[in-house]
Amino acid sequence: MPTLPDLDITFQDHLLPAVTAGTYRVDVRHVLKDANGDIDGPDGSPDKLPATSEEFEVRAAQFVLDPSSVHAVFPAPKASGDYALVLPHITLNRPSLPWEREPKWSRVEARAPWVALMVFREGELPDDPDALGLAASRTVAQLCRPGESGILGPAITGLPAETEAGTCRTIDIPAPLFRRLIPTEDELYYLAHVRKVSKRTRRFEGEVLTEGDYAVLTANRFPRTGGAYTAHVVSLEGHDKPLAGTIPGGTTHLRLCSLWSWSFTSDPDARFDAPGLLKNLIAPSLSNDPNRLTLRLEPQPTGTTDTEDTYVKERLKLGYVPIPHRVLSGELGYAWYRGPCTPVTAPQVPVAPGEHTTADHLLIYEEEHGLFDVSYASAWTLGRAIGLADPDYAADVTRARRELANQAAAMMALAADPARSARAAAVGEAVPRPGLDWLHTLAETPLASALAAPPVDPVDVPRALPRIPLTRAEARATLTTKAAQGALRAAADQHTASMPDWLDRLGLLRGVPFHYLVPHPGMLPDESLRVFAIDPSWIAALVDGAASVGIHTSLDQRLNATLRAATTARTTGARPAAGMLLRSQLVPAWPAMTITASRAGTDLAELRRTHLAPDTLLILFDDVPDTLSLREPGQGIHFGIDNGGLIGLRQLTPDTTPPLGATLPGRTFPTTGTVFSHFLRPGDEEVLSLLGATGMVPALAQALGKPTLRPGELALELVNAPLEQLLLPGHEEPTHE
Repeated sequence: MPTLPDLDITFQDHLLPAVTAGTYRVDVRHVLKDANGDIDGPDGSPDKLPATSEEFEVRAAQFVLDPSSVHAVFPAPKASGDYALVLPHITLNRPSLPWEREPKWSRVEARAPWVALMVFREGELPDDPDALGLAASRTVAQLCRPGESGILGPAITGLPAETEAGTCRTIDIPAPLFRRLIPTEDELYYLAHVRKVSKRTRRFEGEVLTEGDYAVLTANRFPRTGGAYTAHVVSLEGHDKPLAGTIPGGTTHLRLCSLWSWSFTSDPDARFDAPGLLKNLIAPSLSNDPNRLTLRLEPQPTGTTDTEDTYVKERLKLGYVPIPHRVLSGELGYAWYRGPCTPVTAPQVPVAPGEHTTADHLLIYEEEHGLFDVSYASAWTLGRAIGLADPDYAADVTRARRELANQAAAMMALAADPARSARAAAVGEAVPRPGLDWLHTLAETPLASALAAPPVDPVDVPRALPRIPLTRAEARATLTTKAAQGALRAAADQHTASMPDWLDRLGLLRGVPFHYLVPHPGMLPDESLRVFAIDPSWIAALVDGAASVGIHTSLDQRLNATLRAATTARTTGARPAAGMLLRSQLVPAWPAMTITASRAGTDLAELRRTHLAPDTLLILFDDVPDTLSLREPGQGIHFGIDNGGLIGLRQLTPDTTPPLGATLPGRTFPTTGTVFSHFLRPGDEEVLSLLGATGMVPALAQALGKPTLRPGELALELVNAPLEQLLLPGHEEPTHE
């Protein structure tokens, strides 16, 4: 797997289109003038140049949002977790969408968006009491002119009849709840911004984002109370008076158009404790024994020091496990097995490809203790079983062997026929083309010359050279000539089909059952991380077993080297050198977890990443790493505050140290208390106050030494720093960057 590109993220305040949605008229009038003034006729005269007028309409989303407009949301739909520190947000693919309609109440110099993201808790919306993200389907006319008493819709007039007849999704918000949650106009300006993502020479704080330009809407409510929540992108068009604080008397609910919605569950009890899980993963290495993070069984203390006990402990430390084994004589005992994932660098074992015809050839016998090491024999047998189980691969390799054997048989038959052999040599063929020998004869003697020649006495016609009886050894010796080897290799190249790609995948352990990788459950317990080196001889035996499929005769065995050479020449040769296994709740919670391995400061390439089980992740690297980093996924930027209710301040001044956007070491906000104790709306435990007496924006600007903050700068400060755990000597705590 190639490394991800480095990206640059730019936060912009807004993206105002040159023309907002609406109907426009263009008047065109021609005027001819000279030094004395107009030279065309007066208005209404036949000589007057005609004027023209054209109307056009600029359209934008109004009551319905196309699903393709939504790039991502956070928290994810139907997700469950501790989101008490998160401000939910939605990322839109069209960067100008929040500003394509111009609210009448908005200031031009700091135009607020016409949409907002509002978050509701279960039991707050009458149309969706369980906070499932539901909305009522109504016509646009029912949205703008509700027939129910006490419900106030948007003051939108002049719509065409076909537009009013169309359907849209609506929610009715109780008036007190609307007053409590709706941001002010100035706050709306800060709750939308544009994000531009492009390639650059470095990553931005380790985040991995999709390139492009996006609009982002952020909510002003922290889901701090446990339970279900729903987020709605609502249209504010036509709600000028309510947004200004004026709601007519007798209004019980306000009807808003919901353009998009999703639901999630907030769990403030922290049943999913990501920092604690990350710390626990490396806890075994903190006991001054880093080998405890390797993939092996931990020897249990026995209190004895006899030779046998020491021998068993040493074997376990090397990554072996005992397994039942029945020898050919019938006795049942045990043998040692170690898979491809080893806690130590495995010694080189001569596994010559193509030389083994049975698994017994790869058994290792330990004479001192009378035990077998069945590791490589098991790998060979497994590779053969995987190859036979795949009908496409088995058919390809069998077809290739038959074609190669047919070619070899024809070449040996040619060697026993001097006439055909001489003719084939004359035309430069290693094997004559079947059934076309008479054409060669006709081509050598023109037909006209043959008819004009005098008749020949049959007695003088030379007989064909007699066939030469060859022994099997002599016939097969003819296959060793340079011409024969070239012909056989050409045939093998032609018929290897998909075999090289299939063997490449097998070399990355695809299709290998889990218990061959982890032969004992105690090697990978719950909430554990294990690193390992790869035994190349084990993989060589695995691939050799698969490549042995279809060998039925001694001729197949003799030609196997040619077929293997043709196959190997087309393989990538990519083989893993090391890897890691992670079994944890983090795997399903963070399916796109960012894991980086490096050696001497250079990132290693991931050759394979796969989920072996819902809670188990396998990653293979092209080299042995000396540093491993586990980071909370950053496919989208999360907005909110960091652990402890504080904001880790980021650099807003370009061309400085640390660079723009980087965290300021040791700088947090506020210096006393938390965001929740200072910057929530009075009497509310969840709604953020951005401006005013309890506003966070002016206080945050003062802490950063700036007169004020722009929306893009506030978004940068509210980026949740991802959790990161480094696997380094002496590094204990998961950190935020």
